[in-house]
Amino acid sequence: MNFEVTLSEAKTMIKALAAKESILLLSAPGVGKSDIVKQAALEVGLKLNSLLGTQIAPEDVSGIPKIINERSVFCPPRILLPEDIAPFCLFLDELPAASPDVQKALYALLLERRLGEHLLPSGTWVVAAGNRQQDKALVRQISSALVNRTFLLNIKVDVKEWLTWALENQVRTEIISFIKLFPFTLMRDVPSQPIPFSTPRAWVSLSRAIDLCEKSECLSQKIVKALAFGRISSEDAALFSVIYDAEIENILPIEEYIQYPHKLPNEHIKLWFELNRFKNEISLLVEKDADYKTKGTKKNEQLIDFLKFLNNEQLFTILANHLYFWKDMGIDDLLFEKLKAVTRLER
Repeated sequence: MNFEVTLSEAKTMIKALAAKESILLLSAPGVGKSDIVKQAALEVGLKLNSLLGTQIAPEDVSGIPKIINERSVFCPPRILLPEDIAPFCLFLDELPAASPDVQKALYALLLERRLGEHLLPSGTWVVAAGNRQQDKALVRQISSALVNRTFLLNIKVDVKEWLTWALENQVRTEIISFIKLFPFTLMRDVPSQPIPFSTPRAWVSLSRAIDLCEKSECLSQKIVKALAFGRISSEDAALFSVIYDAEIENILPIEEYIQYPHKLPNEHIKLWFELNRFKNEISLLVEKDADYKTKGTKKNEQLIDFLKFLNNEQLFTILANHLYFWKDMGIDDLLFEKLKAVTRLER
């Protein structure tokens, strides 16, 4: 049984431990291991030097011999040991894919922070990452000696954590709302055949691809469908395409729905898609325009009228897990009236 941590938890441990202890992150492909190492290094101001396990030879670790004063001196490569004595982050990506000889050559580096007779600068991080054998990736057996020289962290995908990250990193709202509606589609098991499958990395890539086509003014329902089937699991691509096809021609800004709630779609799946998009985007809208939460303003009154337009089930879908946010928006009375109607509560 493996104990798993989220990416944010792994980042916290990297920042706390990596200057003294070597860390190995393991997960299925596309989870975001490489990105989290880069983020951690950036946040503390360390330069990142990255090497792929599949591109390392044993002599890259031990160094190339050079004769000095009739003695051989092994000179490690610059990427592993820069001339600059400042600490840095050494990231060994795809380490489980490295050959047994390379893994053996890394023992001293992982345990002692040493390349032959050379020590890494004090404070240097050593972090490795890779996939597991069950992930059907190019992975060799990791030696027990290598495992015993690292803190091995198994990474899991956390949907709420990813949604928060996606909102902050300009992932398309259609994709965020889709994952919110169908969280199981964020990460699928690795298929037995080499075909596209859904991962956090694949969804972000799909979002960027749609952005690029939109910027090039070539976006269409057919192109979105082709992109989806070319990047994520076929079952997820089919469902995403159906929802996206329904909205691509008439999706409206949430400000327009607030002003004209009757423009909400009548079809069930379209309506719930839009309500979840509203739930995801309302906080960003309020950040841009404080009038929405200022009592007595026209926009605040429009927002309350919009909420009144919804039936109880639709309203509670929007309010769920965000009660403190909506309390600050000034809808206490409306919320209580709705609760009283459902539960027959009295003040």
